[in-house]
Amino acid sequence: MNGVKLSRGDAVVWLLTATLLMSLYMMFWQADGHGAEAVVLVNGKRWARLDLFQNQDLDVPGPLGHSHIQVRDGQVRFVNSPCPNQLCVHTGWLSQGGEVAICLPNRVSLQILGSDPRFDAINF
Repeated sequence: MNGVKLSRGDAVVWLLTATLLMSLYMMFWQADGHGAEAVVLVNGKRWARLDLFQNQDLDVPGPLGHSHIQVRDGQVRFVNSPCPNQLCVHTGWLSQGGEVAICLPNRVSLQILGSDPRFDAINF
């Protein structure tokens, strides 16, 4: 079986296509979704609004006890919570608009606010 040879025109078309795809990716997929604020909800009601660039630690009361939230250098996370499986803690640091960490048993949630959220309801 003979190998396929590309002409110069084919190579130019492939190069232009690759360049176009990379530029579209950078324009639309890599939008700056870094959030500057986060909101803490308890039982679905806003409990606090956090500035992500002001380092702080919070103890948020919930039905099972206090969830400890930490804000550092533009990121926020659950440090510990009284829930049994610690999924909220294992979520780790959040920094992009639309990212969420939820402690369902303790009814505490944490969401990054952003003008251009990285995720939407379809991704949840």
